[in-house]
Amino acid sequence: MTGGGLLIAGTTSDAGKSVVTAGICRWLVRQGVDVAPFKAQNMSLNSFVTRDGAEIGRAQAMQAAAARVEPSALMNPVLLKPGGDRSSQVVLLGKPVGEMSAQGYFGRPGSGARPGGRAELLATVTDCLAELRRTHDVVICEGAGSPAEINLRRTDIVNMGIARAGRLPVVVVGDIDRGGVFASFFGTTALLSEEDQALVAGYLVNKFRGDVTLLEPGLDMLRDLTGRPSLGVLPFAHGLGIDEEDGLRVSLRGAVRESVVAPPHGADVLRVAVAAVPLMSNFTDVDALAAEPGVVVRFVDRAEELADADLVVLPGTRGTVRALAWLRERGLADAIARRAAEGRPVLGICGGYQMLGEVIDDEVESRAGTVPGLGLLPVRVRFAQEKTLARPVGTALGAAAEGYEIHHGVAETLGGEPFFTDDGGRPLDGCRSGAVWGTHWHGSLESDAFRRAFLTRVAAEAGRAFVPAPDTSFGALREEQLDRLGDLIEEHADTGALLRLIEKGVPPGLPFVPPGAP
Repeated sequence: MTGGGLLIAGTTSDAGKSVVTAGICRWLVRQGVDVAPFKAQNMSLNSFVTRDGAEIGRAQAMQAAAARVEPSALMNPVLLKPGGDRSSQVVLLGKPVGEMSAQGYFGRPGSGARPGGRAELLATVTDCLAELRRTHDVVICEGAGSPAEINLRRTDIVNMGIARAGRLPVVVVGDIDRGGVFASFFGTTALLSEEDQALVAGYLVNKFRGDVTLLEPGLDMLRDLTGRPSLGVLPFAHGLGIDEEDGLRVSLRGAVRESVVAPPHGADVLRVAVAAVPLMSNFTDVDALAAEPGVVVRFVDRAEELADADLVVLPGTRGTVRALAWLRERGLADAIARRAAEGRPVLGICGGYQMLGEVIDDEVESRAGTVPGLGLLPVRVRFAQEKTLARPVGTALGAAAEGYEIHHGVAETLGGEPFFTDDGGRPLDGCRSGAVWGTHWHGSLESDAFRRAFLTRVAAEAGRAFVPAPDTSFGALREEQLDRLGDLIEEHADTGALLRLIEKGVPPGLPFVPPGAP
């Protein structure tokens, strides 16, 4: 099976491509197959740092965990990090190479230079795919958006572009919970060129509720219309949210996750309010809090929603100065300042940490120059051209912790206490002053002992009789979640057909569905 592969495309964004890719990876590795994930180009504000200091999408890091392999830049060679509606930072092979408009990136006439043309980018991603295929039995690739975005086909390197280059069979996933899934499957196929259609091998229905037998006549008609089979119907399953790709689309209301349904270990629950700042990045940092029994996590965007919160979290953002202005415009800045004065806990992570400081000097991200911060931590922040990408380890509150850093801002602490230190007590990162805490370390709350120690301190400062459960393991919960994804594929997909596609490629003679690409 060495060098086998498959591309998971979708009828739309959020059709379930990331979940299906992870599920197939976990199912294969449980069969003893050496498998790796791959996404040629990803647009996401949620990223991760590999052990060798490369930045990739968090979804690909999660898929690597599903495959039980170490994540690498090969798995996500192009990462686009939105800085607004019209521009993104381009991260190539794990390192930032510049800020670029959509027109610049996709090479519109007169739009200026970009980091290599389509041919160069396609060569880069195909080289990465070839290397993964050389070193693993199977590579499960994930597309982006829809393969039928005909306005982007000329410059596509992530859907049919990489499928054509790698001769990959394509499985199209559709979210039936949204409705219109049959039209989406048919229309997606019919809008592809004859050459692209020749690689589309079948369909996978996602998020189905109800009796599958009621769906089967439609699946039969779809096969008659397209000549392609349905390769499974995955049921709707709660609590399978994985590391999201797009922070711009996250809901500003409700729970951040369907967290563990369990009573609090102590007498009280602990309420966490996460400020839903613009260009929010790595909001997955609070997943570990939501996994704790008795911790209620929600996103908020109004000052009054902080009133009953025991902990307020300012998360990371790709626009620190813009997020700071947003906090002030909505009255959240004043509400957070009042909390701090009353000794009620506030935690800032990465961009949130920078906002808590006294002043921000930014000639890189926003080019706004010197801007006053919230003044709740004795910290001055200067934005550097070079991005910090690291995987630090340290100690806080008597417990070991590890995390990852992704930031241009450099913090100079002028007082307070360090947040994280080394084993000898020397400062490593962050600052604490009273009940206000700040750190550049993403992911530190996934360290179980540190998370429990931090929540114990928060509960004491908030006056809550909350006690962290002594046996919550975030790593174990993540593994259980990935196993559930593998179970979905094993129990509800046509795994025999998937294996044949992976081993033998696309079956010959698939019919053309008119009209094809215009």
